[in-house]
Amino acid sequence: MNNYFDLQGKTALVTGGNKGVGKAVSLGLAEAGADILIVSRSGAPDELIEEIEQKGKRCEVIQHDLSQLDQINDLVSKSLDLCGKIDILVNNAGVQRRADAVDFSEEDWDFVQDVNAKAVFFLCQAFGKRMLERGYGKIINLASLLSFQGGLRVPAYAASKGAVAMFTKSLSNEWASKGVNVNAVAPGYIATEMNEALIADEKRSKEILDRIPAGRWGNPEDLAGAIVFLATRAADYIHGEVLVVDGGWMGR
Repeated sequence: MNNYFDLQGKTALVTGGNKGVGKAVSLGLAEAGADILIVSRSGAPDELIEEIEQKGKRCEVIQHDLSQLDQINDLVSKSLDLCGKIDILVNNAGVQRRADAVDFSEEDWDFVQDVNAKAVFFLCQAFGKRMLERGYGKIINLASLLSFQGGLRVPAYAASKGAVAMFTKSLSNEWASKGVNVNAVAPGYIATEMNEALIADEKRSKEILDRIPAGRWGNPEDLAGAIVFLATRAADYIHGEVLVVDGGWMGR
């Protein structure tokens, strides 16, 4: 069964692959045999690059701000120049802004939509086009529990992740018969930098923890396994799925 989960010879691009969930995903894909291209606004630490290379895999890094939507074609060109091909695209990078809905600014709304939804769609489009030409590709987008629920004080984030879930399905409807798998992973409450404000709020953090059947917040490695699975041959017949990885939250 090992060959079902073997990514030898594949190249994976991970946005936001330098820390948190993205770092865990980069390491997990490398462990499975893929070469890694990390796209991040701040680059990637030498220690992470070395850790990937110690697994016998290549690691390239492109510094890129995904909010600069007019530069996506440049990112695609740089990626293909560096790696020749992208077999696996993991759209992990995301941003968050919190405010009461009555006070939520247009600037914050546009920023969240641009990074979390618009950039993700157009990366799917750009790399998907190349995958369709080759008749092979795996695209895994990061959705959220807020693809299904409204959340509190995060209307733009909820809207963006609802969009990700729906265009994941839409792209799958067009591309599933052409060798390209498009799926998403919806993380539950994961202990990362983005959730520091929630974790620091003792009352809210306890409310969240009390609802999670697994009895703990998730960690980035909990998501890495699910994303690696969707990137492998083991998931060839999975299309348009939004895989919830939430410690049982949605089943409560």
